[in-house]
Amino acid sequence: MLNWWAVILVAALGGVAVTLQGQFMGMLSQRMGTLEAVFLTYGGGGVAIALVLFLMRGTQLSALASAPWYAYTTGLLGLVIVGAIGYTASRLGLVATFTVMLASQFLLAVALDHVGWLGAFHRPLDWSRGIGILVMLTGVWLTLR
Repeated sequence: MLNWWAVILVAALGGVAVTLQGQFMGMLSQRMGTLEAVFLTYGGGGVAIALVLFLMRGTQLSALASAPWYAYTTGLLGLVIVGAIGYTASRLGLVATFTVMLASQFLLAVALDHVGWLGAFHRPLDWSRGIGILVMLTGVWLTLR
């Protein structure tokens, strides 16, 4: 059985890491430029994950061919994410940056779930989820005004 509290804790730690990364990327972007900050971020992350893969046995790299072609754009999407955070966090502030980013994530996620696109779990939009999205968009407007 899945331990939901552990999953929620991992998600919360990821949220903390995203916020800290946003702050640090904004600092680096202002001081050295956005492209250099993205390079430093991805370079450091690439070295770290290469060490983890090297030290672990039985990685799933042999399963690369089984993923759909669009799944391989994840690295490019990561560059867009990190670059957008680095560029906007120092210009809009962390709250505004993450409010807009989170709202856009929710809007695309609800569309992907509703239709089941790109392998997403099919979960149609119902009235309660729709109201939740409207409340969130109201929060975005209140945060940015």
